[in-house]
Order: sequence, then C-alpha cells, then structure tokens
Amino acid sequence: MTLTSFGPANRIKRSAETHPLTWRLRDDGEAVWLDEYQAKNGYAAARKAFADMAQDDIVQTVKDSGLKGRGGAGFPTGVKWGLMPKDESINIRYLLCNADEMEPNTWKDRMLMEQLPHLLIEGMLISARALKTYRGYIFLRGEYTTAAKHLNRAVEEAKAAGLLGKNILGSGFDFELFVHTGAGRYICGEETALINSLEGRRANPRSKPPFPAAVGVWGKPTCVNNVETLCNVPAIIADGVDWYKSLSREGSEDMGTKLMGFSGKVKNPGLWELPFGVTARELFEDYAGGMRDGYKLKCWQPGGAGTGFLLPEHLDAQMYAGGIAKVGTRMGTGLAMAVDDSVNMVSLLRNMEEFFSRESCGFCTPCRDGLPWSVKLLRAIENGEGQAGDIETLLGLVGFLGPGKTFCAHAPGAVEPLGSAIKYFRPEFEAGIAPTSAAVPPLARPIVVGA
Repeated sequence: MTLTSFGPANRIKRSAETHPLTWRLRDDGEAVWLDEYQAKNGYAAARKAFADMAQDDIVQTVKDSGLKGRGGAGFPTGVKWGLMPKDESINIRYLLCNADEMEPNTWKDRMLMEQLPHLLIEGMLISARALKTYRGYIFLRGEYTTAAKHLNRAVEEAKAAGLLGKNILGSGFDFELFVHTGAGRYICGEETALINSLEGRRANPRSKPPFPAAVGVWGKPTCVNNVETLCNVPAIIADGVDWYKSLSREGSEDMGTKLMGFSGKVKNPGLWELPFGVTARELFEDYAGGMRDGYKLKCWQPGGAGTGFLLPEHLDAQMYAGGIAKVGTRMGTGLAMAVDDSVNMVSLLRNMEEFFSRESCGFCTPCRDGLPWSVKLLRAIENGEGQAGDIETLLGLVGFLGPGKTFCAHAPGAVEPLGSAIKYFRPEFEAGIAPTSAAVPPLARPIVVGA
C-alpha cells in the first residue's frame, strides 16, 4: 500500500496553502526530523500560540474553524475542548492522543506518525496550552513499531530543543509527553476504553456521564483527540480560520482537508490529502485510477470496515459526513475500499464479522452474544447450509445491535456493513440457504455461542 499524498499520476503539487497536513512530506518517504521540520516553518504556530494568544483564544479559534474529529465520529473539536473545566484550581489535566487506528482498511494516522512525527507533537503542544494540560500520552497501536520509534525520537528532539518539558518557550508552561504502546485491541479506539487501558485496566468502555472532560484518566479532566485531528491544529493557528474554511469544496459542511484513500483492486491504491467535498468518483477514478484491468467495481465502503456498502452509482456522493449520509451510510475514516466483482459478499461479511466478534470487549449482551451469532449464521450460509429464516435472523440482529441498543458504538459499526450487504446483494445470501431446509421463525434458531 502506497503511503503518499500525491495527486493523479503525481500531477498535484503540494503546498502549505492547499495541503496543510502533507506539504512537508519528503518525496523519499523518510521521516522529517526537527531541523528539517523547523526549516519548513515547523513550531511557528506553537510559538505564535504561546506568545500572542490567550489560552481561551486558542480554543475559540479551533471552534470557529469548524474542525471536527478525524477518527470517524466527527465530533466538533472546539466544542469538545470547551467541555474541559474552567476551574483554575484543577491543576492536573491530561491530553490523550488516540493513535490506536485498528479500523480495518485504515492507515492514515500511521503515515503522519511515521513521516511527520513533529507535526503531531506540535499539535499536541498547542492543544495542551489551550486546555491547560500538564501531561500528554500518545496511545499507540502496538503493531506500529516504526511509528513508536519515530515518535520517541521526535519527543527527545523536542525536549532537547526546549519545546517539551519545563518552562516551554519561556512561558512558564510545563508539558510532558509520553508514547504509550497498547496491546492491540480494536475497542481501544473508543475513548473511555482507551482510558481504562492506559490505567492498566481491562479495555471496556465506561458509562457516560461522567464524560472524560470531567472524570478521565485517574479521575482527572481529560481530552481525547485523534492523530489527524491534532495535526490540523498548527495550520489553523498559523493561517487562520477563514483560510482553513476556504480549503473545502462548495457544498461541504465539513471544513478543511482530509486524508482520504482507496484500497482494493484499484490501479493506484494510496492515500491523499484532499478537500472535504471532493466526490468519491474523483477519488476513485482520478486518484486511485479506477479498477485494475479485468476487474469491475461491485461495491465500495467509504471509510473503513464499520461503514455500509455502497454501489457504483453512489460514487457521485461528496466525501464529507453529510454527503455520505445522503446515500445511506457514514464517511467514517474516509479511507475507502473497492470490492471487485469476483468477491462473494457472504464470505466477505463472514470475515468482517469474525473480526468484530473477536474484538468485542464482551461487556454488553447484544454485542457479546449477537456478533458470534451472526458469524455462525454467515458461516452456515457460506457453506450452503443456511436454513430458511436465517437471513431474517441476520436482519433482526442488525436491528438489535443498532445505534442506541448497545453500551458503545462497536456493535452498531459491526452490523452496518452486514445490513447494507443484505440490502444490495440478498440473492448471494439466498444462494446459501439449503433447498431442503425447514422454515425456522426469525431469531428462533439455536446457536451455541463460542462453539
């Protein structure tokens, strides 16, 4: 998989004016270390934030920019920052960077951490100043060993330059930053499960309220933001709200740019920084180059395994949250996957649901029991041993595990692709029903969970 932000056939020139996240990238793919980063205007935004802006002004600037979380949920960042307590007597606060990135088919944060580690550190430094947090953690997916090595080196460089630690830039503000590698759990992408894991507990989501802004790590106020979200902060501070908003395409309700990608049997799988509002067709045809010779696009997912499948006629949808919602699913992480016409949808869904079932924390019954149930049914249908009523049972599970029915968003994300696959490709599921099977009432088929 290519980790790049070049445009079609490398024709698009990256610049600070149009590509705030990726213009500093090296053409050889090597990491940009401190000297080169500072030569490319690195830490200028941090110096501006420390010297010329009050802490509340930083929060307001980010709020006015319209920056939303880039991890998939899309919650307004400035609003989230505004939930942190204003009480100056609370002198222990934490900033957490969610770098777990275990969504299948998503690798955007990896590129930023491996090639631009100081961009993330600068974003966290400015955010810490705004939120009055004295300590930060980058909660990193354990498999990202190169990212861990590069981030740790960058942290040491920043410390040696007086950009982390005590009395940063002579401001009297202290901020320590640590890289914490997790054990590799998808559920840690949920912010409260991440907090539990960081504390050394089992990675179960917590009940909310209280929210992390009030009671987070070790009971203290905590803000959790995604890697790409934090990497947007320096450019917003350096170049202003109006410029940032101007980056997105007309019609988009989301501001700025987004790391987007396409994988699957496309001619040019990769990752690009593009304005919100670009159409999926442009991403698929002009950047990913369309399908490889001999393959035809059957369907696609817009943003990770937890988003619903869409058809080729949906490619004209704009890539922003509202644009993808209009065609029936979520934008998610913005890294799309093309499914070619050789793929059996039952087999694909069985593989996906096995992953989601395995990664369930097991805390709530619908997720703990419902996802293994879906795997059992899909495996039977895949082997041609499905029974009459199994498809209706699967659709029933999609409803029972939907939004608002479970403790966190894991199960709703897991069943969204299942529901859409049955909606668009039901004949492939019906083909796996044994012709001699007796009709079984929906949700009545006995399943031994975990067998």
